[in-house]
Amino acid sequence: MITILNDNFNELNQFLHEKSFSKIFILVDENTHEYCLPVLLGNMETDLGFEILEIEAGEEMKNIQTANQLWEILTEMQADRKALVINLGGGVITDMGGFVASTYKRGIQFINIPTTLLSMCDASIGGKTGIDLMHYKNMVGTFAFPEQIFIYPKFLETLPFKELRSGFAEMLKHGLIADRAHWDQLIQIHKLDVEAVIPHIQTSMNIKQEVVEKDFHEKNIRKTLNFGHTIGHAVESLCLQQGNPILHGEAVAMGMICEAHLGYLENLISEEDSQRIIENIQRYYPYLDISDFKDDDITALLLNDKKNTDSKINFSLLSEIGKCTYDYQCSQKNILESLHFYRKLNDA
Repeated sequence: MITILNDNFNELNQFLHEKSFSKIFILVDENTHEYCLPVLLGNMETDLGFEILEIEAGEEMKNIQTANQLWEILTEMQADRKALVINLGGGVITDMGGFVASTYKRGIQFINIPTTLLSMCDASIGGKTGIDLMHYKNMVGTFAFPEQIFIYPKFLETLPFKELRSGFAEMLKHGLIADRAHWDQLIQIHKLDVEAVIPHIQTSMNIKQEVVEKDFHEKNIRKTLNFGHTIGHAVESLCLQQGNPILHGEAVAMGMICEAHLGYLENLISEEDSQRIIENIQRYYPYLDISDFKDDDITALLLNDKKNTDSKINFSLLSEIGKCTYDYQCSQKNILESLHFYRKLNDA
């Protein structure tokens, strides 16, 4: 269940009063500790004791070492199965916190309070938890729903512009795969800021939620949410491997450009629609330099994507704006051509 919080956090406090939690653990990173935790604590009404668990910010922290540290802390603080973990942060915090909670003592309850646009519209919704393995994104994880998701849109005012733009990529994706009207509304935004984005958050969240409810374990239609992520995740992983991490939304934007063109090469989508998608994404996202990455390096990561079967790369590709296919296997020639197409955009 997703709840939009008002300024006094009434719905959150009612939730805490109605449940019989033994203790509360609040997971934050250094940024949400500074900018968001004071707001939460200033409005949270509970007689229960709580502990703050803080990790460093960044995708680099989303690994088994961090998870192990958090498991050890929960053990040392005698967290039992009636404890609650509150994940206050962006996608790294909700992914990591959900994974730690869903595996500690075979599962304790957790809620997500996303603080970034990416986590509000995407990462906190859907019951996917996970950590990275080596440089592979979200390779280890669980399917586990949070007890609740509480959205406080004013947290977006604490974000740097790059983080806001990163989350906007997932909103664009939701329109492209499922709701052309949502896409058309989003591309009318000329100045990307919090005020412009807030009216569209609920629609984007609803699209993600509806897809997940139809296919929780990602056997069919949920795979459409991976549009832009097959190539995007590969590039994101290579950047992480190089020690030069990029924001998830930047990688997804680049991936959507490549995969929109790939859909055209595979005769799935018209050249007109493909070009319209690419030109609009380029309005919001600067070119991502992938000249250092060889085709073989990207292909190797594509072959290890979680969605693959029988060593074949499964793509989710658009058939038109607002409709998406899944489990689509492309020719190697066209995959490489889509990467070459993207590289050439920098010369345009």
